[in-house]
Order: sequence, then C-alpha cells, then structure tokens
Amino acid sequence: MGHPPRMSARPRRDAAILFWALAALAAIAPRAEAREAARRLADYRPAFLECHGPAGETRLAIRRMRLDGEAVALTVDPATLETSLEAESAWRCLETTEAAQMETRFLRALRPRPGDPDEPRLAAVGRSLSTSAGLGHGAGAGSFLTGDLCPSRRPLDREFLRRLADVVPGAPLALSVSGLWLERHGADFDWLMDEAASGTLRIAWVGHSYSHPYVPRLADAQNYLLRPGVDIDAEIFRVERLLIERGATPSVFFRFPGLVADARLMEELRLRHLIALGADAWLVLSPPPRDGSIVLVHPNGNEPAGLRLFSRLLEQGRLPTPFRRIEEAPE
Repeated sequence: MGHPPRMSARPRRDAAILFWALAALAAIAPRAEAREAARRLADYRPAFLECHGPAGETRLAIRRMRLDGEAVALTVDPATLETSLEAESAWRCLETTEAAQMETRFLRALRPRPGDPDEPRLAAVGRSLSTSAGLGHGAGAGSFLTGDLCPSRRPLDREFLRRLADVVPGAPLALSVSGLWLERHGADFDWLMDEAASGTLRIAWVGHSYSHPYVPRLADAQNYLLRPGVDIDAEIFRVERLLIERGATPSVFFRFPGLVADARLMEELRLRHLIALGADAWLVLSPPPRDGSIVLVHPNGNEPAGLRLFSRLLEQGRLPTPFRRIEEAPE
C-alpha cells in the first residue's frame, strides 16, 4: 500500500492562513452582531409631560423619540428620580408646567428652595463661576460613589471595578459618560452593561457632555463647556442618544466637565430638566469623605492615584457606608 501524498508547504501555509482567518472572523462576529443590534433612534427632543400609566402610576416625560420605529418617552419618577424608557402607547401623557410640579421631589432637586442645603451654593454660582457645580453633598449617612469617563486613550480600569464589586457586591455606582469615551471604548461599555445586567454593579448612567472640551492651562472661565461656540444641546442630547442606542437608560443627572459651570450653564441645564451633579470628595483634590459625601474617581485610566486612594480607604474602612444610589442624594 502506498503512502498518502504529503501536503506541500504552500497548501499547509494556505490552510493555516484560512484557519486563523476563520478564527479572527469568529472573534469579530459578536462585536459585529452587537453593533447591528444597536437601537435605531430618531426624532429625539426635549419634552415636559405628566404621564399616567396602566397601573395608575405617574411619571414625568422629559424626552420623546422614536425608538426602533415606536414612539417612546424617557420618563422620571417624580418621587424616586428613577428613569425609564416607556412606550407612549401604554401611557396617557399631557403637557405640564414646572409650576404644576413644584411640590414634587424632582422639581425641588432641580431648583432647591431658600433654606435647602444647596441654596447657598446656588446663590454663589449666581454671582460667579462655580468649580464644583451641582449637587455636591447628599442627604443622610453613607456616601455616593461616582466615576467619570472623560475622553481617554487608556482602557477602562476593569480591575478596579471588579475589586469594588468583590468588596461591595451590587455596589451602586453613578458613571458619568462622555460621548467621545463611549464611541472609542465600545468593548469597555459593553463590559459595563454586562456587569449591570448581572447585578455585579448597579450603574446609574450620568451624562458628562459629548465632547468634554478642555484646553490645558486655559482659565476655567473660558474652558470646558464655557468655551466659545459650545452647543449645549448637542453636548447634552448627543450623549443621551448614544446611551439609549447602546441599550442604557440615561439618569436624570448631568455632570459638568471639570465640575465647572456658571449661572447661565446651570440654568440651561435646569431648563432641560437635568440635575447638576457635583462632588465634595474628588479624592485626589479634596479632604476625606464624610457622611453624605459624593465621592469622585476616574476609572477611565487617567487618574490611577485616585483609584489607589479609594482602594486604600475602602480596605481600611474609612469610606462612609453604606454606599447609596445617587437618586437618593437630593433632599
């Protein structure tokens, strides 16, 4: 019996190339499928409606859109500040006014009354620039964990978030997402969505502007969203659209880049029915957190010192607990 013919070097090489090409395609396929599964979003616009649901519940709609061809509203529970995307066909919605909703917790959070803990801060913003714009300290005991995802060339620090979830399973975490970060870190965002879906982390998605404009060494008063020519609607709505298209539901909070804003920007944000989120414990810049502190770190790879400090305080039991959801922070 003769020996089977040997395969020459070239066919073996071609077969190897084909094998690795198929393997690469297999690896790419899930990402392509995820991109194709992105939701189709059109006619995105601000709104302010009082909506009544099939079970008698009441929500306020702050955005309207067509999502995969269906009329959908981004709604906020005026008592809990929880947001949800709701098909308008299941709800009865009518135009409303801020005056009509003034007694709700949501409107109080948008515009604190004289005597509220945040009122002196807002008065100061009215006179000058604020470098901690927004709700900087929450109500009650414990603390509120927040992380900013500013544009970055570095990958998400997944290990930091894994350690957090190991120590505090289901840790509530408000992540402020910039549009440019999301567009450039699709795999990292998908990983975060998986962590949220599994309950490993309980994520609130906070808008952090689309482009996060910043020029090094430029004075704050001419920097960030105070840069000439900034389109505030594009900065706010474009990142909201990206979150919705990728399967997330934006929260009712927005964090100004650099925590910098003036009275005009604060009012522009309020008119779009968003709560400015500040921080009184940006760990690399502030005193240690205390009860009610809104803690800020950057898990986008740009501030490893802050992550190390947070981990050390966490291990030493020096962070106020329990960690609470950001929706609980306003009075």
